[in-house]
Amino acid sequence: MLDHNKHAIPKVMTWHLNNQTFSPAGRIAWGSAGSGPALVLAHGWPWSSYSWHRIIPSLSRHFTVYWYDMPGYGQSEMYPDQPSGLDTQGEIFAFMLAHWGLDQPHVLAHDFGGATTLRAHLLHGCDYASFILMNVVAMRPWGSDFFDHVGKHVNVFQVLPQHIHEAIVRAYISGALVRELEATDIDALVQPWLSNEGRVSFYRQFAQADERFTAEVEPMFADLRCPTRIL
Repeated sequence: MLDHNKHAIPKVMTWHLNNQTFSPAGRIAWGSAGSGPALVLAHGWPWSSYSWHRIIPSLSRHFTVYWYDMPGYGQSEMYPDQPSGLDTQGEIFAFMLAHWGLDQPHVLAHDFGGATTLRAHLLHGCDYASFILMNVVAMRPWGSDFFDHVGKHVNVFQVLPQHIHEAIVRAYISGALVRELEATDIDALVQPWLSNEGRVSFYRQFAQADERFTAEVEPMFADLRCPTRIL
C-alpha cells in the first residue's frame, strides 16, 4: 500500500500570537510553530514579532520556533509607567524561556533584541545552544540625536496630533530599513503604535533607553558560553 504521508509536503507554519502569558512587566503575547530543536526569536525596536513573519514558515520546517512581542510592543500589554527598558527586557526574556521550559535554545536576536538576549545570557544565567546577533544594539554609543531629543521631551511628543504621530512612526520605521517593505508590512508594524496606549509606549521607549544597560554587559562579552555569530 502506498504511504501517502511519506512524500507529503510539510505543513507551512505561519506567524500568529495565539497565546498570552502574564509576566512581571504585563501580559505577553506569543506564538510558536514547527518541530525540532527550540529556536527563540527576539525582535528589536520599533518592531514586533511580526518582523519575523516571512521567515517563520521556513524556520519552522527545521525548528520549534518561539516568538513574542516584548512588553510595551505589538500585541503585548502597554500600560502607564510600564517598565520596558533593556534591563526589563532582559529579565522578561529569561522569564519567557523559563515559562516555555527551554534550558538551552538556539537564539536569533535583532537590534535591541541583541542587548536583551545578551543581558539574559550574561546577567541572568540563560544558556543558549547557539546565538545569532543580527544588526544588534550591543555596544556604546548607540541611538541618534533625534533619539536623545525625544527622550528628553517625551511629554511633548506623547500629546502630538494623531496624524503627526503616525507620520513620525512611519518615518522612523522606514528610516531603519535598508530596503523598502510592502505597504501591508509597513502598516502591520506601524499599527500597534497608533492606539492611545501605543502612542504613550512608543515615546516611553525613547525615555527608558539608557546606554548603561549595554555598558553593564560590554566587559562580559568574552564570557559568552555558546557558539556565536554576528551578522
